Amino acid sequence: MKQRKLISFLFVLMCLALLVVIKGPPIISDMSGLIWMGIFYLCIFLIGSFFAKKRGRTEHTEDVLLAGRSLPLGVAIFTMSATWIGGGYINGTAEVTYSSGLVWAQAPWGYALSLVVGGLFFAKKMRNLNFKTMLDPIQQRFGKKVTTLFFLPALMGEIFWTAAILSALGATFGILLGLDFEWSIILSALIAISYTALGGLWAVAMTDVVQLILLFVGLFLALPFVLEQAGGWTTAWHQYKEHFGPSASFIPSTEALGGDYFVWWDYTFLLVFGGVAWQVYFQRVLSSKTAQIAQRLSYMAGIICLIAAIPPVILGVVGFTADWSSMGVSPSESLEILPFTIKYLCPYWISMICLGAIAAAVMSSADSSILSSSTLATWNVYKPLFKPSISNMDLAMTMKRIVWVVGIAATLIALQVKSIYALWYLCSDFVYCLLFPGLVCALFIQKCNTWGIVVGFSIAFIVRISGGEASLGIPAIINYSVDINDITYGLPFRTLAMLSFFITAWIVSISTQEKNPPVSLTAQTEKS
Repeated sequence: MKQRKLISFLFVLMCLALLVVIKGPPIISDMSGLIWMGIFYLCIFLIGSFFAKKRGRTEHTEDVLLAGRSLPLGVAIFTMSATWIGGGYINGTAEVTYSSGLVWAQAPWGYALSLVVGGLFFAKKMRNLNFKTMLDPIQQRFGKKVTTLFFLPALMGEIFWTAAILSALGATFGILLGLDFEWSIILSALIAISYTALGGLWAVAMTDVVQLILLFVGLFLALPFVLEQAGGWTTAWHQYKEHFGPSASFIPSTEALGGDYFVWWDYTFLLVFGGVAWQVYFQRVLSSKTAQIAQRLSYMAGIICLIAAIPPVILGVVGFTADWSSMGVSPSESLEILPFTIKYLCPYWISMICLGAIAAAVMSSADSSILSSSTLATWNVYKPLFKPSISNMDLAMTMKRIVWVVGIAATLIALQVKSIYALWYLCSDFVYCLLFPGLVCALFIQKCNTWGIVVGFSIAFIVRISGGEASLGIPAIINYSVDINDITYGLPFRTLAMLSFFITAWIVSISTQEKNPPVSLTAQTEKS
């Protein structure tokens, strides 16, 4: 362990030295703030390293992947909640509240509902069957090569999620410390990747406890000062509602949404059901001591996620109504509204606490997401396809190397991001259209076979990609819209893609039962 710590530390120093050579030293306008953040990051790294050594026999795969299936309920609730409540959650909610109205702030309650859905229908069955990853039931029923197909949307989702939360931190550091966007992202990513690679899930879970507590303390502490500057909640809300009208409500209506009414429902289903099929969720479910604990932590985490959305919503409303011109400043992009509100409407010491809170939110999600995608790559792709006889120790070490690869890939995407909220939606998009129906078929539809799943995946992919994706520069092949009473309504083609998966998989499976018999699920042994 000491040798691995030294190697990780030297690697981080080497990366920083290389960056200084390429980009030049970072320009910092607030040195005291940077020192505070340096102390914070050092503490997080030491906590992660301590629990990696204290609680993990990291040569065993199950200990790295699932903390030996021994996470207590309290720790599990903290780490599940902290995983969802990332920088994208906090900054993205404030961003869309500020720019588009509350009606489009769907992600907080959408993801909270996804945790409830996961607890009701998925957590108990997955834990009772002793799976190690979300892709295990797909691998057991449809084979190793088909599992690799489903690994691709899972990997894309995790990388986009990590990129979104790292970009949120970049924007925050840039405003509050004067540190440029790229340096903010790179420094945070290096710390998160380092302790994740060292300690696996125990290191991630225990740092999540500290990070979530700091997040709640920081953001709720800022609210009285922000509201005082805005003249109170009543004044801020009145101005906000007067401007946005029907859009200043969480409830959808044709008056608020116009031609995007069906698109709103498309995104709603995407967030609720596309928020289930995530390894980052099932890693905590499967690390629980019992199936009952797995269900309870899902419900509790959903409640905590809703509570955590309160401060960023308020900050978004106040940020919209603030008289920025009188302060001589103005956010150039909507993604800057949360750090702007904290910096200019709060005392300096409060803004520094909030900076630590946002950094904590980012790292608590980034480390979890990086570990989850690395787990899938190692357990469901590398081991079965390339080295089936690999030892537990070698497999654990391979996973730690893949942590670096995945973390660097997410960092590179974060450096190119334009909108936190756009990436936040996108990360669940392909998961919803391709991975969610595959997981449902594997767990609940016994007649589905390999041929049906492959054809269903292919048809769903064609339907989804034909709608294009502006954030990735992919043009639409089919115009999914319809004119009704002189209004052009966008159609929910993502939900159409998801449903086409189910329909196609069912038809093909029923038609080919004799030639390609379906395989049933069986429970895995605890130390398989």
